Amino acid sequence: MSNGTATETPTPAARRSALAALKGLLPFLRPYRRQFLLAGIALLVAAGATLAIPAAFKQMIDHGFGAAGAGRGGGGASAANVNATFLALFGVASVLAVATAARYYMVSWLGERVTADIRSAVYRHVVEQSPEFFETTRTGEVLSRLTTDTTLIQTVVGTSISLALRNTLLFVGGLAMLFVTSAKLTSIILGLLVLVVVPIVLFGRRVRKLSRDSQDRIADASAMAGEILNAMPTVQAFTHEKIEARRFGASVEGAFATAMRRIRARAMLTLVAIALVFGAIVFVLWLGAHAVLQGTMTGGDLGQFILYASLVSGALGALSEVMGDAQRAAGATERLLELLAVRSDIRNPAHPTPLPARAAGGAALNLAQVQFSYPSRPETAALDHVNLDVKPGETVAVVGPSGAGKTTLFQLLLRFYDPQSGAIRLDGVDIRDLDLHVLRDAIGIVPQDTVIFSANALENIRYGRADATDEEVIAAAKLAAAHEFIERLPEGYQSYLGERGVRLSGGQRQRIAIARALLKNPPLLLLDEATSALDAESERLVQRALEAAMVGRTTLIIAHRLATVQRADRIIVMEDGRIVETGTHASLVALGGIYANLAALQFHNVQVEH
Repeated sequence: MSNGTATETPTPAARRSALAALKGLLPFLRPYRRQFLLAGIALLVAAGATLAIPAAFKQMIDHGFGAAGAGRGGGGASAANVNATFLALFGVASVLAVATAARYYMVSWLGERVTADIRSAVYRHVVEQSPEFFETTRTGEVLSRLTTDTTLIQTVVGTSISLALRNTLLFVGGLAMLFVTSAKLTSIILGLLVLVVVPIVLFGRRVRKLSRDSQDRIADASAMAGEILNAMPTVQAFTHEKIEARRFGASVEGAFATAMRRIRARAMLTLVAIALVFGAIVFVLWLGAHAVLQGTMTGGDLGQFILYASLVSGALGALSEVMGDAQRAAGATERLLELLAVRSDIRNPAHPTPLPARAAGGAALNLAQVQFSYPSRPETAALDHVNLDVKPGETVAVVGPSGAGKTTLFQLLLRFYDPQSGAIRLDGVDIRDLDLHVLRDAIGIVPQDTVIFSANALENIRYGRADATDEEVIAAAKLAAAHEFIERLPEGYQSYLGERGVRLSGGQRQRIAIARALLKNPPLLLLDEATSALDAESERLVQRALEAAMVGRTTLIIAHRLATVQRADRIIVMEDGRIVETGTHASLVALGGIYANLAALQFHNVQVEH
């Protein structure tokens, strides 16, 4: 993934031409062949009408005004010629207007449609990635690619491609008509125009590299802003407002400096192209004026040549502008294709195995010789040859010091990661053989860090099961001791809870999460410090609700507060990724090991506090 740092040696992708990079858009363009065909027809008609205008002017000059100047007696014929010429000119202009409007509508529609498809595809791809992806990719960078980069692609698909094709047709058609009008003058102008190609190519490459650098800097600034805005209470608590403002300001200035280098390079490209093109045209037209004075060309021929030369030079200038847009879009396309090329290691099996019919007592769970290290810390075993059998309906508490592997165990059960060796089985089926949605639908989790969405209370709880009725949502809230405080909100269950649940206390957020898990009604329930944020009264209510919810399902509980796990059927103690003790509260205290030390420390502190 790009980290926004410019490198001296460009990657192979960066060395490809803009056209080659933009080929990556073809899968998104193919579904709309019919619309492209219609836009192409409108484009051809508009270009043909444009190329017909100089020929109409030649007719007007040579057969209209020229005949009028030859003698007064030809005035009637001249007036008729002028009238017919202007009528034809108006007809051509009408065709040009309709075709141009049709072309604009079709290509604008294509730009919007293709951009929407790309945004949906990128977002759909990102949300399917494993947690490993989000360990190395910042959210702000992904958002930048979804917004800024796709907007650049919209410009190319909705405008630049059309302009490039239009001006290519005008360039080729105008050049052909220049040869028809005067092969000698056209040959001279072509020789001079070759000089334009070299600076366009040289500056174009620099613009493309600077465009990619500019987008990377913008992504860096967006990522920084997103990270800080999501941590404002911490920033303000440590009085880092000015420090973070300076950091962001420096990042923005860096993006501005890179953008200015790109703008200067593109401005120089435009300056050189226009100066050389029009310099060549003026020189050739000077030669043409002398040819008219010498009688080797008519005034109409020179007028036609001037108009076609203007079309050709204008088309070439427009193509240089379009190339600038294409260079920027090529960088954006590369970044989006890099994102789409990322493949999660956690994938659905080609032929998923179905789970057995749900038993009344909950799910059976088995871990056999599970060995796992995080990708970012491959030398450290987060779980070291863990073996564990949990019977249907059993409640197992997992305790141990921080870093012992408790949360890692839950992450592997949800298949956020796969172990390097060993197997995890749910109801006798290896979870790697299950469809990911089937696996995760069978598991309910109440995490330690509760996520609350900026929706109302009803929808936040319904996140546990999207098709749940309002009555089922309210029933789950009652089980989780959340009903009373939700009812006291200004609009009850319709009250919006604010971004990340800022309108709720920590205990209230936790009870929303518990209600969400209960609504899901899974055979396996994972509680990761589910009551850690609750006051004594709320903890008592929720503990009672959880005990009722555990009936008929298998439950794993992570807890540092041992008072919450004493009634578990079994307690396993973890240390350094291994299970070191197993038993009930009483047997583990009698054993005099790690659990006994933790219990003595905690219960002694409780007595001291009282």
